Amino acid sequence: MVSQQRLHVAAAVIGDGEGRVLLSLRPRHLHQGGLWEFPGGKVAEGETAREALRRELQEELGIVAGDCRPLMRIRHDYPDRAILLDVWRVSHFDGSPRGREGQLVEWVPVAELHRRPFPAANRPVVMALQLPSRYLITPEPVDGDSFLQALRCALGGGISLVQLRARTLGDADYAALARRVIALCRAEGARILLNRDAGLAMELGADGVHLDSRRLMDASFREVPADRLLAASCHNRREVEQANRLGVDFMVISPVLPTPSHPGATPLGWEGFRTLSGLAAAPAYALGGMTPGHLDQARESGAQGIAAIRAFQEG
Repeated sequence: MVSQQRLHVAAAVIGDGEGRVLLSLRPRHLHQGGLWEFPGGKVAEGETAREALRRELQEELGIVAGDCRPLMRIRHDYPDRAILLDVWRVSHFDGSPRGREGQLVEWVPVAELHRRPFPAANRPVVMALQLPSRYLITPEPVDGDSFLQALRCALGGGISLVQLRARTLGDADYAALARRVIALCRAEGARILLNRDAGLAMELGADGVHLDSRRLMDASFREVPADRLLAASCHNRREVEQANRLGVDFMVISPVLPTPSHPGATPLGWEGFRTLSGLAAAPAYALGGMTPGHLDQARESGAQGIAAIRAFQEG
């Protein structure tokens, strides 16, 4: 049995401020050759990921990276090697990027990334770039009209990804509300995931499905097509690993901080969140006690962003 080579790789998502990111084409003679990737390279012994990233960007592209912040960490096993991909956002750099090692480099609109062939380890990064920093989970509806008005205000405030939870509603009432919510989200340019079975979500034309932890652990395969989103709620290592097996597009990890909606739950804290998100093979949102003021802390802890039930509708 051939042992796997273990590699720690730092990669950069470099934006140009115009909705484009920089990609490099891997030479065909290399592992995963002929595929596009986010620039970067191996972390040497004694280096931090941030140090390696800056060194690699200067060597490969001739640029000096300024502000770098963590985006996500991805573990991926290829047949011959295990990769820990440390991904960073680079919002400022000095110099003009060019392929100093003969590689083709190209600025590509984020909306066009799905058309490019990437190594499997890069695919969660592509998904992360398609997702917003805020994920609204709807509170339990008391009155349909006021519920929709509050949602309309949240969408007007920039929310573009919504989960319709509504646990207290029976199937018929949930479906009726979902039709109205889907129409509203469509009109406002937001994506909507239903926290019910995949059949209903597909029938109503939702953008995807969000699995609560029970349905996550009961699932044996991905029940939505690749062009729809699949998300899951995770609270521990076992659930994160199951979400990885199902191939979810993103997950929500909770509770990070104390929250009134789960008064008896033991918070993970930011270190606990960092540990679980580090096991995730998909972008992860932090949930539990989150307010917009926690966004920077969440990102520094490896989160895609924050999820909340009340915070985005209360202000």
